[in-house]
Amino acid sequence: MSELFKVSPSFVPKPHAWGKFELADPITHFFLCEFVDMELKLPEPNAFCTRLAEIHQNSISPVGKFGFSVPNCHGKILQRNEWDSSWASFFTKLLVSFLQLEVSINGPWEEYERAFEKIVSTVIPQLLEPLQAEGRVLKPSLVHGDLWEENAAIDLSTGNPVVFDASAFYAHNEYELGTWRRQIIKFGRPYFHQYFRKFPQSEPAEQCDDRIRLYSLKFNLAHMIGWPGAPHVREE
Repeated sequence: MSELFKVSPSFVPKPHAWGKFELADPITHFFLCEFVDMELKLPEPNAFCTRLAEIHQNSISPVGKFGFSVPNCHGKILQRNEWDSSWASFFTKLLVSFLQLEVSINGPWEEYERAFEKIVSTVIPQLLEPLQAEGRVLKPSLVHGDLWEENAAIDLSTGNPVVFDASAFYAHNEYELGTWRRQIIKFGRPYFHQYFRKFPQSEPAEQCDDRIRLYSLKFNLAHMIGWPGAPHVREE
């Protein structure tokens, strides 16, 4: 949240303090931020996507790589975010770590795991390696990392959109939109349209939709880890 606030202080509540309770059992952490009187409803697409694209465009990775400077979590899930100059390599490690945790929680499924092996060995190289091939340069952008309708609202004092509860790291900016491809998420086509008006699709642009579908797998895995026993999500 601190990194997002540095880039867009009018879009993110100001963090004040964070840490670990000394005597709590189990181990418990806390986070305190500015109070924002908000209404939990979908923000207007143009204003929302303008702010989001500005974060993606204006943020600068401190080491010029994908990842983050400290370990952090997607919800309660520790996510791998070691610095990596290759986005394909970074995303592979991230996705595999979530898959391994999901299988350990929900149990093995041979067909399902074979499908993921093919995604890792074939689909990721085909869709993500071209982003940094043939002279293309892919900018690591700071992403919120868990941007769905429950983590966005309207600031009632300004009328502007505000976001919170982030799982931030430096990523391919289109990764941010992966969660929007999930069937239950309410950020629909108007948000994609407005976002790409502000931040055009990466080249090769004809693979953009497939890339976002690939990124959505990570968010589906996070759902299955957070809410075990959701077989319909696995089947999707």
